[in-house]
Amino acid sequence: MTERVEYRPEAEVVELCRDLIRIDTSNYGDGSGPGERKAAEYVAEKLSEVGIEPTLYESSPGRTTVVARWEGTDPAAEPLLVHGHLDVVPAQAADWTVDPFSGEIQDGCVWGRGAVDMKDFDAMVLSVVRSRERAGARPRRPLVLVYTADEEAGGYDGAHWLVDKHPELLADCKEAIGEVGGFSLTIRDDLRLYLIQAAEKGMAWMRLRARGTAGHGSMTNDDNAVIALAEAVTRIGQHKWPLRITPTVAAFLAELSDVFGVDLDPKSADLEATVAKLGTAARMIGASLRNTANPTMLEAGYKLNVIPGEAIAYVDGRFVPGAQEEFLTTIDSLIGDKVVREMVNLDVAPEAEFAGGLVEAMKASLIAEDPAARPIPYLMSGGTDGKAWSRLGIRSYGFAPLKLPADLDFVGMFHGVDERVPTDALEFGTKVLDRFLDQV
Repeated sequence: MTERVEYRPEAEVVELCRDLIRIDTSNYGDGSGPGERKAAEYVAEKLSEVGIEPTLYESSPGRTTVVARWEGTDPAAEPLLVHGHLDVVPAQAADWTVDPFSGEIQDGCVWGRGAVDMKDFDAMVLSVVRSRERAGARPRRPLVLVYTADEEAGGYDGAHWLVDKHPELLADCKEAIGEVGGFSLTIRDDLRLYLIQAAEKGMAWMRLRARGTAGHGSMTNDDNAVIALAEAVTRIGQHKWPLRITPTVAAFLAELSDVFGVDLDPKSADLEATVAKLGTAARMIGASLRNTANPTMLEAGYKLNVIPGEAIAYVDGRFVPGAQEEFLTTIDSLIGDKVVREMVNLDVAPEAEFAGGLVEAMKASLIAEDPAARPIPYLMSGGTDGKAWSRLGIRSYGFAPLKLPADLDFVGMFHGVDERVPTDALEFGTKVLDRFLDQV
């Protein structure tokens, strides 16, 4: 263990987070956004200031990823990959209480797009690394610091590109930490669950295309593409997906059983009622119990009195680890023979065992900063760059620690309006990460 040196790992985190939010890195998924270059240059500058030399990699102009290696005190130790993404989803300013790219502080929170997804963690890592390097308090293990482009559109211009083009940068990494995990759910004053992501659902973004016979809107038509598509979308939207309990979810349910004093057997009628006790987080946790498929966009027609020859729908599908084949087979049975499925994005569902030295270090660092903490594993309903790292055999965990107010709808902050993170949660997270680096 590295001998602790007096320094304040939290000293810069709030201002770093505000600075990053002010750099618009909106990712529209079609290459039309500003890209990540300015944010990447900012991160690179902050690392260079303390003597850590980064390299910028671009998959295409403006789509920029930062990679830096921070050497540890043990040259023989296995490096740890610490990653975050620089892009954010777009924000409609008119819907927000504040300018979404202002980084404004109100009510004890930093507001703005990316405040929780995930410029908060980007800032936390920068703050810890900079303070430790200045104090000469390097961790035992080397860190490979990666700030990626394009995570919000599947990572094909970011993490996946890096794995394809520069796998040597990560060749000696076997473990990683990044988003989304380590955040608290208050059960009572003396008990907070901290959810550490050990698995995530696979991604199946689909385009459904129905073709029919175009014609005049006033005439009968037995081959209407809109009707065929609408029926398929309705069947998908109303489908009741069965429970599929993975090892991570089973471990999560065992922890909940103990916390609430109920038997949460997957076949129990109490299961979903108990999950509902987790408040706003129940939306995310509930989605981890089964596959999901949500229709999100529709396209058809060009004039009210013209029956179009084609209609298109888009569906956001997610499957639990081990269920990809079952998911796609079910979708094909639901859409019927008049609709064709086209994959827009198909990616894996990684799952890591919630055990070992890295996990114990995460748990111990949380408990040291919050004695009421109970760290438990969970399966995230969304996706992260961990999908790309899994192609190199890297086990990824979501560990961006935040101690949150009991009444904050944290899950609703992801891609939501008025996204914000408490300043004291940012400072808490840097202290946890600092302790983690002493123990890992």
